[in-house]
Amino acid sequence: MKLNLLATAFLAAGIAFTAPVFAQEASAPKATKPQRATDAPDQVRLTKVTPEYWRVTLHNPPYNLYGPNTMPQLNKVVTAMEADPNVRVVVFESDVPDFFMTHYDFVPPLAESTSLPPGKTGLPQLPDMLVRISKAPVVSISKIRGRATGVGSELALATDMRFASREKAKLSQFEIGAGFAPGGGPSARLPRLIGRGRALEVLMTGSYLDGELAERYGYVNRALPDAELDKFVDTMARRIAGFDKQTIADIKRLVDASSLPTNEQIGAEWEAFLTSVQRPAAQQRIGKLMQQGLQTNTDLERNLDVYTGKLNELSK
Repeated sequence: MKLNLLATAFLAAGIAFTAPVFAQEASAPKATKPQRATDAPDQVRLTKVTPEYWRVTLHNPPYNLYGPNTMPQLNKVVTAMEADPNVRVVVFESDVPDFFMTHYDFVPPLAESTSLPPGKTGLPQLPDMLVRISKAPVVSISKIRGRATGVGSELALATDMRFASREKAKLSQFEIGAGFAPGGGPSARLPRLIGRGRALEVLMTGSYLDGELAERYGYVNRALPDAELDKFVDTMARRIAGFDKQTIADIKRLVDASSLPTNEQIGAEWEAFLTSVQRPAAQQRIGKLMQQGLQTNTDLERNLDVYTGKLNELSK
């Protein structure tokens, strides 16, 4: 049987879920066949705390995966952020224990992503929305409790500020371990935030950074004790929500001009992702992860950096 592999406009062909490469791996854990994990109609929940202060809750248990049916839900929120005359600050958070947001859902058929039209910027829909979040005339904040990897890290990096749980946050770009380049902007954004050497460390190892190290590197603004995170972010958001909307937009526009990558740079990264994810090496690695339980094995999803690090051992 064939399993279509996807990561927005991804693989031209599926990988055989029962490929012979696994036949001799008797010690590998038996995995449940992955099912579509991103079809729920309420994965992105908007709460207007006040007209000026909104919360966006990521809700797709058990792992907060992101897929083609998440696209229009996030786009609806981003469009509202851009258009609403009152909103000043938007906080992105998760209500799924241990996960802020993780990687793309690899199960839906390819056509569900390739058929999506470009977004307002002319970029494909995911990078389009990330660019628009960065440039919206409101302050966006990520409150990170749990794992933010792949798309989750890219969403956090697209927001204006990031605050993390010291005990529970884990951030990474796992893609190198699966054999392909990230496509949602981290190669363009991270060097501006944390410097070239540290950006390469994050991107070339695929390892998690905990909240404390992420703060030290500049990946997040601050890491706070988990018990203090909610109050801190809420207090900051309410303070910003009380300021003048036009002044907020003016300051963001001026800061953006000297700090954000260009749309062309984001687009080039997306193209590199699409090319690399179709290579045989990437397809083989994603297939191995699927065989071990990607999207079904809780231990794998919590320790994705460990499992991707072991893929070379499995191929020897």
